[in-house]
Amino acid sequence: MATEAALSDAAGSDAAPLKTPLHARHVTLGGKMVPFAGYDMPVQYPTGILTEHNWTREKAGLFDVSHMGQCFLIGPDHETTARALEALIPADIVNLAPGKQRYSQLLNEEGGILDDLMVTRSIDPDEDGALYLVVNAACKDADYAHIEARLPANVKLVKAEHRALIALQGPGAEAALAAIAPEAAEMGFMTSRTMKVAGHKANVSRSGYTGEDGYEISAAATKIGEIWDTLLLDANVKPIGLGARDSLRLEAGLCLYGHDIDTTTSPVEAGLNWSIQKRRREEGGFPGAARIQREFADGVSRIRVGLKPEGRAPAREGSEIATPEGEIVGKVTSGGFGPTLNGPCAMGYVAKAHSAPGTQLNLIVRGKPLPAVVAAMPFVPNGYKR
Repeated sequence: MATEAALSDAAGSDAAPLKTPLHARHVTLGGKMVPFAGYDMPVQYPTGILTEHNWTREKAGLFDVSHMGQCFLIGPDHETTARALEALIPADIVNLAPGKQRYSQLLNEEGGILDDLMVTRSIDPDEDGALYLVVNAACKDADYAHIEARLPANVKLVKAEHRALIALQGPGAEAALAAIAPEAAEMGFMTSRTMKVAGHKANVSRSGYTGEDGYEISAAATKIGEIWDTLLLDANVKPIGLGARDSLRLEAGLCLYGHDIDTTTSPVEAGLNWSIQKRRREEGGFPGAARIQREFADGVSRIRVGLKPEGRAPAREGSEIATPEGEIVGKVTSGGFGPTLNGPCAMGYVAKAHSAPGTQLNLIVRGKPLPAVVAAMPFVPNGYKR
């Protein structure tokens, strides 16, 4: 079972891949290492992707996501820093409460998506002018340059290259983390706080990208190995690679940058309307606002949908989507076999007229039409702790 994310991003630069602070541990654990977004990363461990996927759904999976970009925007006060960021993204950051996290997108002037990112406001009053950002690994250098070039003089971007990042995901995540950091049990979904984890200072958010309850833990690169090792002492925690990360997020209906969203897609076309709060929809003031406001008012010509093929054969990225009469109305952007769903699933963009759940379509796989139906997402119910 291969993962399109790992394999499609493995090609590219001839430069030697970078290594995360946990690289040696992955090798010791038997991780199958592949180039991904410029890093040598584990696509799976000896038990395999299917077992890792199911373990995360049933217990707790531990992921190394240290290849992601971490940085801070630092200004004189929250209002100033938030408005500087709001000039680049469509989310309401001014009204983001202390200790809260929000998902958004970095947009170009046409309203296309340069990257998607997480924004966190510190719960600490002494850090009230700072915002913590996490961006995608393959985009981070371009993101940093784009943001820095557009910040006012009194707001600075500070890269957090001294930090590493891991994700603990699954229904057993709370018990596993609370055993070494009791405060974690008190947190709600999309909240963040600083605490000691295995004796080391860490910034912990209750979030992730698997559709399950869980946490992301950011700590000093020199300490992350001890936190990783301590979590793996729990019999319910196992290391999980990129392959299962991709199948988990696909079942959760979550976008993968460069596949389901990119500079040709807007947040509205991508079905990410929920990530643009009412004030921003009304006021605008972000790149591409005119287009996005128009799409909210008048609708879009195409939209991202979930797709369930009949039978067991998956439709991969790039497969054309057609009506039963043969008219091409879209293209698959992510697809594979969903282990929890026990069947194939996919996402793609289709003409709005063919986007209603229950609509019968064909996915063109190796030149043959594969019957499918438009399906609501997530394909597997999420387990977030609200």
